[in-house]
Amino acid sequence: MIRQWLNWRSLLALVAIIIVIATIFYSRYLANKIAKEETQKVALWVEAQKTILNSPDTLGQNLAYKIIAENDDIPIIETNEKDSLTYNFLNLDSTKVQTDSNFLRSRFREFKSLHKPILLIVSEKPYLANRYYYGESNLQKQLRYYPIVQLFIVGLFISIMIIAQASSYRSLQNKMWAGMAKETAHQLGTPITSLQGWVEILKDVPANEKLVPEIEKDVMRLQLISDRFGKIGSQPQLEIKDITQQVSQMVAYMRKRAGHHMQMEMITNEKPAIVKVSPPLFDWVIENLIKNALDSMEGKGKISVIIKELGEDICIDVKDTGKGIPRSNWNKVFQPGFSTKKRGWGLGLTLSKRIVEQYHKGQLFIKSSDADHGTTFRILLQKNNSPHEHIEA
Repeated sequence: MIRQWLNWRSLLALVAIIIVIATIFYSRYLANKIAKEETQKVALWVEAQKTILNSPDTLGQNLAYKIIAENDDIPIIETNEKDSLTYNFLNLDSTKVQTDSNFLRSRFREFKSLHKPILLIVSEKPYLANRYYYGESNLQKQLRYYPIVQLFIVGLFISIMIIAQASSYRSLQNKMWAGMAKETAHQLGTPITSLQGWVEILKDVPANEKLVPEIEKDVMRLQLISDRFGKIGSQPQLEIKDITQQVSQMVAYMRKRAGHHMQMEMITNEKPAIVKVSPPLFDWVIENLIKNALDSMEGKGKISVIIKELGEDICIDVKDTGKGIPRSNWNKVFQPGFSTKKRGWGLGLTLSKRIVEQYHKGQLFIKSSDADHGTTFRILLQKNNSPHEHIEA
């Protein structure tokens, strides 16, 4: 378990997190240090104000004016001894103060929550005093928000890295399955050709009239399977078809092989449902869905294939009365290698989803599934509304 997590991606993410945490603590340290220095600067600024009011020394006043002039960043608001605004302020936007009556008061409340005011007693009798509230400089604000920005950038970087890695993995996985499919088609080619030759030889034997047609059907079936595998990984030629007629042929074929205890029905509209499909590949999808339904019912039950229009799409539902699929496995059933059967590679639904979504630009998903009440797989294909294209026979 530990070895699975100890890879370059997790180590890189851990280093990034450590850097961000260290930056946050160091930024907080610098922000506190700058805050103390700014408090000292404001206190010095207030002392300079006091010097200007009380000191007759010209040299002292010049120094005080210089100190006051040097504060061009820390915003300050002045109030009287009753904490009422005197409308004297420093380093605030005077235009906003004039146009927005609440601007100065809102900044005053903000400064009041940040720091205690620095008091300047103007007169003991009568008691007159000014209080100076101050905010944060632009440098301190930037330093405060810098770790958040950095955390966002690092998080974005890690997210992009994870997405890119997942995309690369999926691409590699798709290439692997496509390569396996093509290699399977290639390996089937030689024995199928040989079988076709033997069928021709058997035709010349008078006693094989009944046997040869059945063998020939099986050889043609193997040829069709090889052709399907060969089309995986390459862009197939799509044809304009009435999908109702196309699916009904596959349902009729599977009905003969489903067994006596299986019921299989088709429910369709009377008008044609015209779509663009690759007939060999789409037949494979319907065959896989029906086989999956047969496996879930273990030889006894009912399969309904329902074709209907759904907005701009043609909807094909394959519904069974089998044992159902737990909700936690709804997404897993389309992953390569996932299978609830003791035998099988778990590729049927994976390839079916790829055929529908990548080659036909449609959707294949589980519409519903309940324990012991069956599962409904749904295919959505876009209707072909072009009047200039003819339907392939």
